[in-house]
Amino acid sequence: MLLAATTINYMDRQVLGVLAPFLQRDIGWNEIEYGRIVSAFQAAYAIGLLCAGAVIDRFGTRIGYAIAISIWALAAMSHALASSVIGFALARFALGLGEAGNFPAAVKTVAEWFPRRERALAVGIFNSGSNIGAVLAPLLVPVIALALGWQAAFLFTGVLSAAWLAWWLLTYRAPEQQPRLSAAELQYIRSDPVEATTRMPWARLLRYRQAWAFVAAKLITDPVWWLLLFWSGKFLYSQFNLSLRQVGLPLIAIYLLADVGSIGGGWLAGRFIRLGWSVNRARKSAMLVCALCVVPIVLVTHAQQLWLAVALLGLASAGHQGWSANVFTLPSDMFPRQAVASVVGIGGFAGALGGMAMSTFTGAQLQSSGSYALVFLVASAAYLLALLVVHLLVPALTPARLPFNPLENPHP
Repeated sequence: MLLAATTINYMDRQVLGVLAPFLQRDIGWNEIEYGRIVSAFQAAYAIGLLCAGAVIDRFGTRIGYAIAISIWALAAMSHALASSVIGFALARFALGLGEAGNFPAAVKTVAEWFPRRERALAVGIFNSGSNIGAVLAPLLVPVIALALGWQAAFLFTGVLSAAWLAWWLLTYRAPEQQPRLSAAELQYIRSDPVEATTRMPWARLLRYRQAWAFVAAKLITDPVWWLLLFWSGKFLYSQFNLSLRQVGLPLIAIYLLADVGSIGGGWLAGRFIRLGWSVNRARKSAMLVCALCVVPIVLVTHAQQLWLAVALLGLASAGHQGWSANVFTLPSDMFPRQAVASVVGIGGFAGALGGMAMSTFTGAQLQSSGSYALVFLVASAAYLLALLVVHLLVPALTPARLPFNPLENPHP
């Protein structure tokens, strides 16, 4: 169910990325205005993440997830009414507010249903939905847009979101409330040491270095994923003069590679743990492998062949998604379940702010120079820098010692 929700989530947001070069031509926005449309989504995503984590921790994943997907289903369909830069910016803003709930809710659900040793793989599996959605969007959107008009593409993904909402409300329950779960299975799920149960506001969580490690990782690397998601199609279109029919297959290849990276990154950390490595060594080693996969993207502007450019973009996308599978597991490695969604929300907020800065920088850079070279140079170095910061903040991934009594002093 988490895989399906994340797939729909990314289909919704990727529709614009697929259609952007052609909507830009028909509606008439320039590179800076497109950057502002993307930034509107990211601004709302940042705001929504701050609220979503707290709401989900307060009301639980079942209700919190339902609220989030209700908002983004309506927002996705509202794009069909847009006809100007302002109209698209407003629709993207509403979509960002709703979609912000996906990852805090999904990561918290994993923390509820899996012991720590299995969470990276579980996160990698549902996180692969971001790549499946990014694959399905360029596969389906051009067909729908050419046959029925671009408005129908936005309506289609909104209907999928509404269908998932009904499925979720009918079937999802927490482990303790799931009648089909045996006592042995529940005991296995709850096999980790007992955790603190005190709820803490997000501002209080920022007193812990463990929270700042996750925030830093998201702030530094999320902008690269936003770049790959919203600008890959435009880059290939401008670099190789592709049509709407031609752009789909290269984008599908990029996100199929990303899908492999998402599951592979989670599997790699689990494999290292099964070999007897500590969680700290396994997690950071997997993150290093993924970070190195992004470095060659600096060469993509020099690629003379379309499929060489696709391979470099795909390798970077795989690296990011493998990195994400491990980074999203850090909160559940270092915080009790009751705080996981809030920590994920704070980190997502930071990542969205970084994404806004990247979109503004990319739009301005393209408008002034027409070159992606500096943009991809920044992207190539981001993950190694982020890993260094994470290691300096939490050298051993020591769990945060949250007080059982909220009046106690925390021990960062």
